[in-house]
This record gives sequence, structure tokens and C-alpha cells, in this order.
Amino acid sequence: MELENGSFLSKVLTPWALCLILLSCLSYSEAYDSLDPNGNITIKWDFMSWTPDGYVAVVTMYNYQQCRHIQPPGWQLSWTWAKKEVIWSMEGALVTEQGDCSEFKGNVPHSCKRDPTVVDLLPGTPYNMQIANCCKAGAISTINQDPANAASSFQLSVGRAGNTKKTVKVPKNFILKAPGPGYTCGPAKLVESTKFVNGRRTTEALMTWSLTCTYSQFLAQKVPSCCVSLSSFYNDTVVDCPTCSCGCQNSNTKHRNCVKGDSPHLRSILNGPGKYSYTPLVQCSSHMCPIRVHWHVMLNNKDYWRAKITITNLNYRMNYTQWNLAVQHPNFDNLATLVGLNFKSLMPYGAGINDTAMLWGVKNNDLLMTAGSYGNVQAELLFRKDSNTFTSEKGWEFPRRVYFNGDNCVMPPPDAYPWVPNE
Repeated sequence: MELENGSFLSKVLTPWALCLILLSCLSYSEAYDSLDPNGNITIKWDFMSWTPDGYVAVVTMYNYQQCRHIQPPGWQLSWTWAKKEVIWSMEGALVTEQGDCSEFKGNVPHSCKRDPTVVDLLPGTPYNMQIANCCKAGAISTINQDPANAASSFQLSVGRAGNTKKTVKVPKNFILKAPGPGYTCGPAKLVESTKFVNGRRTTEALMTWSLTCTYSQFLAQKVPSCCVSLSSFYNDTVVDCPTCSCGCQNSNTKHRNCVKGDSPHLRSILNGPGKYSYTPLVQCSSHMCPIRVHWHVMLNNKDYWRAKITITNLNYRMNYTQWNLAVQHPNFDNLATLVGLNFKSLMPYGAGINDTAMLWGVKNNDLLMTAGSYGNVQAELLFRKDSNTFTSEKGWEFPRRVYFNGDNCVMPPPDAYPWVPNE
């Protein structure tokens, strides 16, 4: 069936469902994010030394994504060994399951699993178990917000692997979770050895494997995770998030998928089954999104106009550390002042189009708490007017697109935007 106007599919499927169908026909290499077209996580496997039956390597994940970070409980990295390798020891991380090491007498490996899953260590880990860029509970910042913490590393000593460039074999089936799905990793390949600069001396790895993992919002979740609402000082109407933006309420009380904020049973629900899961438990709403971003046009005078952003967390099971927004609006080429925010121009469409900005909270405004009285952050933007472009008509003052932590948020339809009286 063709997806033509008036066709069966276009009538019964939502745009989000149509996108899922189309995406299922694409390989990971065809996934494209117009906001961050070159964004990825690159994993390097650097051989540091040979051992009698294998090698010692440092594995480092570099986050080259501008707006998408990994927050606790953090990343999980797994792979399948090509031969019968074992991990004798690790620093900066651990394998979640040891596996069957019964054939070893005396010195028992850290892991004998053929498909080990590695996780980061927690802050406060003893220094003799650490290496550089480790022990942050799996958190990796974006390169824009905190470049110094945009990488995570661990060291492992591998046995039964061979100890020459010709005898070691590349692991297969790399899987990166952060902590859930969304990333697809390509095969690891031999690349130019990594160089390490230490003062006036430069050393290099004996050998380096490298692979790239790319993110897809469609693979990460079946429905969107955020939505946008709008309002203005010149209109009493508040345009809420579109109904069922992130799913619809289940009317069956036995399988309810949300909780009312004033429910007397709220505490027992939060402490019940699923307490330690990271499946969103959202406050009941018409849109059912864990995150709502509200854009309010506050004032409009001769030379400037001001907008207020309020981000509300409606998820009872997660707070958001180092949150960020990416907003597309044509007036970002003339931004005068920010209150409560840091700013970086992204310009994903080239240097000539400066209409997209990454925004994140300044210190003490960078933590979005769980749903409740403290589950929101606010900030303001002051724009300088350009008489050639500025208008209050047809929703020009409202954003074209909004992303929260790299995920595209559902916008109200353009014909629902607040309008100027007598427009």
C-alpha cells in the first residue's frame, strides 16, 4: 500500500506510527539526526601491553553528541568474544556476571562469560580500583555541557586471547545501553593506534580497535518522551500539549499507567513494585508525557521581547541531572540576555543559519527533580528585535522545534498557537 493522501494507512495510523514503520526499513547507518548529524559515541579499545596469554587494554567511550548525555544508572556495554577469552581483572568497571569459571584452579578470572556485560563503578571507589575517566556511575556528559566529563574509561586484562597482533581477534556484537535501548553499534575495526601526549613525550597504543554507536529516538522508545505547551501575555488561552502526545491514559484501574498527583496512595505506589525500575511512572495528564516544556511570551516592547521557559517533570521515578534543551527559533541570531541558562549556538544547517540553540541550566538550576512541588525549573530569554523579521502574527514568537536531552518533543499544531487579538 502506498502512503498517499487518502490511503488506508494514512487514515488509520498516527504520524509517529508511520515514522516507526519507515524506520524499521532503515539500517542504523541510515539513521539521521538533523539537529546533530555527526553525533555518535565512539568506543576505542587500546592495547597497552601484552601478557603471557593475552593483553591489557583500556576501553574508552567518547560522547561526540552535542545534546544527548548518559545519566545514572549509566551505560552498559556488552560484546561477544571471538574465541574463548576470559577477563582476568578489571579497573574502573566490573562485569555484572562472573559466569562459569569452574575449570580454573587457584587464580580465578574476574569473568568467564562469553558475552560479558560491563558497567561503570560508583563514585567513591577505592583509588587502587580506579583509572582516569572512570567511576561516575556510568554518567557521560555532552561535549557542550562538560567536555572534561564527556568520556568514560575502564581497563581490562584479557586472557586466552593470544599476545600478538595476528592472534588476537576482534569481539563481535557490541551492544551499548544507556541504560535502555536506542544505540546501535557497528563492527569494531582496526584503526590507527591512539596517541597519548604527556607533557613533551608522546606514546601510542600497541594497537587500537574502534567502533561507532549511533542513537535513534524511535528505537529507544515507542512513544515520544516530551511535549510543548504555549501561552502569551496577549491571549488568555493556554495551548496545552496535544492530547495523547506520549500515549493515552488506560481507563482500566487494574492496569493504570499513571498516578494522580493528589492520590492518597501515591507514597505506597512509589514504594511498590517497580520502585527501582526506570520505566516512567507519570502523573496523569491529557498528554501523558514525562516532561512538559512550556514557552510563555512575557512581554513585547519597542526594542526587545522576552520569553519564559518552564520545564516540568511529571515522572515520579527519575530526576534529570544536567538536563538540556535544544530550541529552534529564528531570533536566536539576536539573543540579548539569558537568566538561569547557559547558551551555545548549534547551527546544524551551516554557518549562515543561526536559528538553533542549546540551553542548559546554570549551577543550582541544572537539576530537574522528580514530579512534585520541586519538579520544575524556570529560565528566561531576552531577544533583541529585528524590524525586518520580528512579528507577533501567526505564532512567529513561538519555537519551531524543541528537544529535551536530545529527544524531539511533540509540538502543538500551528493553527492552535496563541494569536494576537484582531489578528
